[in-house]
Amino acid sequence: MHSYFIELISLMAIFFFAIVSPGADLAMVMRQALVHGRRQAIITSFGIGTSLMFHVTYTILGLGLIISQSVYLFNIVKWLGVAYLIYIGVKALRAGRTEITISAEIESGAVRSQTASKAFMLGFAANALNPKAVFFFLSIFSTVVSAHTPMAIKFGYGMVMATCLILWFVGVSAFMTTPRMRSAFSRASKWIDRTSGVVFIALGIKLATEKAA
Repeated sequence: MHSYFIELISLMAIFFFAIVSPGADLAMVMRQALVHGRRQAIITSFGIGTSLMFHVTYTILGLGLIISQSVYLFNIVKWLGVAYLIYIGVKALRAGRTEITISAEIESGAVRSQTASKAFMLGFAANALNPKAVFFFLSIFSTVVSAHTPMAIKFGYGMVMATCLILWFVGVSAFMTTPRMRSAFSRASKWIDRTSGVVFIALGIKLATEKAA
């Protein structure tokens, strides 16, 4: 049980920096809140969180199939994961300040009608079709989670991650749509990227120097 807790903490440490870094999902949720209202933005947040479980599910099942076929193939996937973590770490270190801008039309526009199902599917589809998510989850699950961890535990990890993602974007919907909060987040974005870059690279190097399974 202790090893599972360490795995979960390691996953969440990586995932924390991934979700707070400015990206397409953040921009979409903020736009939803400004254009359609906070309720629709929150529903979109649940769509994004549900999509995360979609990624986690095929990642876990896919890695399970690879492991059952060949430990050698699994180690290849694991090394590709290490390379990807270092790549996104370097990319984050080189990123500059992210300006979160909202057009004047959106800023001053009245709330427009949007069904709950459309708001949910907007978040689900945008995240599910993002190719970066495919590489990210394949990388962190193949490098951080042991091949011997039970599948039920792995799905539990995914549920915790999905819950945290939803809570983050609910917070974005509620608090980060004001000009002051957007400005503060923009100022902090460069340091968020730099910190996450160091974390990703450090993890990649640590895993690269560990003895192969």
